[in-house]
Amino acid sequence: MLVDQYSKYLVATRLREGQSWDLAPWLAPIFHVTHVTNTGAAFGLFRGWGGFFIVVAIVVIAVILIYSHQLPAGPRLTRVALGLQLGGAIGNNLVDRLRQGFVVDFIDLNFWPLRGWPVFNLADTSIVTGVTVLALLMVREEWLAHKKKQATQDGF
Repeated sequence: MLVDQYSKYLVATRLREGQSWDLAPWLAPIFHVTHVTNTGAAFGLFRGWGGFFIVVAIVVIAVILIYSHQLPAGPRLTRVALGLQLGGAIGNNLVDRLRQGFVVDFIDLNFWPLRGWPVFNLADTSIVTGVTVLALLMVREEWLAHKKKQATQDGF
């Protein structure tokens, strides 16, 4: 969350909105740093729905906190996934919207097949990574349960 906030601060204080900057010439074909503001959800979806997303962020944060306290001590990767989602939700969806009414986005991908992808930030990346890890863990659990059921049915 702190890295996300600091990166957005640097972008907002060093680039005009809409202005791009290349970190290095060899990175230009891959991505730019582009200052964009966003009143919508991750990746620029649902622009202008800021108030709604403040409520969503509060609900998501509460659900993650309640759920994480009910987890047994073992599943560290599940806790990491929830932590990524929590940090992104606080850093992006809540703090920025409450403080300034919008989110600063700046990661502008410039390579095929992602050319034209909406500009995003580190909090968006954290949320998407956390959701992806959690989804993969759930698929893995389902697969293991299915394999266990198969083994029981086959008499092993």
